[in-house]
Amino acid sequence: MLVLLADYLIQIDPGFAVIQYITVRGIMGILTALIISLLIGPWMIRRLNYHQIGQVVRTDGPQSHFSKAGTPTMGGALILVSIVFSTLIWADLRNPYVWVTMLVTVLFGAIGWVDDYRKVFRKDPKGLPAKWKYFWQSVIGLGAALFLYYTATDPVQTAYIVPFFKDVSIETGLLFVVISYFVIVGSSNAVNLTDGLDGLAILPTVMVGGALGIIAYLAGHAEFSVYLNIPTVTGAGELVIFCGALLGAGLGFLWFNTYPAQVFMGDVGALALGAALGIVAVISRHEIVLFIMGGIFVMETVSVILQVASFKLTGKRIFRMAPLHHHFELKGWPEPRVIVRFWIITVMLVLFGLATLKLR
Repeated sequence: MLVLLADYLIQIDPGFAVIQYITVRGIMGILTALIISLLIGPWMIRRLNYHQIGQVVRTDGPQSHFSKAGTPTMGGALILVSIVFSTLIWADLRNPYVWVTMLVTVLFGAIGWVDDYRKVFRKDPKGLPAKWKYFWQSVIGLGAALFLYYTATDPVQTAYIVPFFKDVSIETGLLFVVISYFVIVGSSNAVNLTDGLDGLAILPTVMVGGALGIIAYLAGHAEFSVYLNIPTVTGAGELVIFCGALLGAGLGFLWFNTYPAQVFMGDVGALALGAALGIVAVISRHEIVLFIMGGIFVMETVSVILQVASFKLTGKRIFRMAPLHHHFELKGWPEPRVIVRFWIITVMLVLFGLATLKLR
């Protein structure tokens, strides 16, 4: 929003020209979202407690989780408010990538909100039926993928690059829509599956989101993208502000979500944040790098798939419990140990993902 006022503000004071720099607005986006989260967080937690919007704990889960019953949930709304408000202030609202990214994030958050609402207020442990949840995720994911496909102005915006290779660029045509759909929807559900321990999902999301912001900036910068031999996606750099807002909002939420958590994000946060990572990766043309950096999300998802498949085919379970973090809990790892070790793994994977920008 301030970008639109920049020309007028510069007439008042030339110092306002700094608003035109993406890097400055990215930093301000981080700080704005962080401050909003820290200021609104205590009030939101009190309201959630007042309305008795508490977490429902699985009876078949680790016994250490029983004490978490009643902890306020749906705190992901705090993240979404912070992201949207900060992005609206600091992003160039003439950029279509900003709008499609925000819209996907908010709509996936709405699906999660309905799911949480049914669990908390209607006391329905199943929440929104899986078929309807997947249906609406598919509608939004396909809509976003089709929009990006039909608004692409350069073949590179729909081609796929492979890390570690300089000249491997695969033209996919309409297959771009299919792959992008799976990236967005798959990423959303993967983060949701990971959100099972205090702070386990939010910090990896922050780290991956921050790294994707760097990649988006480089992809949107003609000189840097040519130097690094990555696709030049004009306008993608503006997603730095959105990713910065995600980073700041996530850190602010972690202030309250760290062990022992005062609030949980719920599906309203997890589904939205996962979709946000997916859409940014698609726009910046680094879906495979997202797969690398989000390795924790991938492992959690694969553990569920393997567990279900094994039980249906052989009647036996591979893990003591899925997703994977529960397996380690049942092996005797204290919750903080599981969380921090998963964080450390994410740090290494994010660094490796960023390294692929040069290892080509």
